[in-house]
Amino acid sequence: MFREVVRKKQKLSEEDCTALLKKEVRGVLAVLGDADYPYAVPTNYWYCEEDGKLYFHSGKSGHKIDAIKQHNKASFCVYDSGIRKEGDWALTFQSVIVFGRIEIVEDHERAMELTRRLSLKFTSDTAYIEHEIAHFGAGTLVFALVPEHITGKTIHEA
Repeated sequence: MFREVVRKKQKLSEEDCTALLKKEVRGVLAVLGDADYPYAVPTNYWYCEEDGKLYFHSGKSGHKIDAIKQHNKASFCVYDSGIRKEGDWALTFQSVIVFGRIEIVEDHERAMELTRRLSLKFTSDTAYIEHEIAHFGAGTLVFALVPEHITGKTIHEA
């Protein structure tokens, strides 16, 4: 059902895909939006090694949430900042695309724990995180992208 990388030499290993998902903090989530137009939005996330899911937090309403409730299939693309080899104008970078289905985390306590873990990617200020959760947690929706297929590759822009 899912396509394989055409240029096999560019394909990333499963370990390299996981490493990139763990390292990066942002990507682009793509869902099927209004009138079946793709809707892609940059967002931060947390990759959980224990269950292999990617977790996101959001407000409880909006285009993205409406799209997810209509159709739970999504893709998420993550890429690094790349490197430029000496004397080369082109950038070489790695990217990973995760295809899967979105599940909304219904348990509020679990959702807030996931929000804490996601927030720790950006700051170690736990007092700040707890303040934000206390003030905005009730209006926060947490959802997971459950991978069905993960693929990655190295890209040289030239």
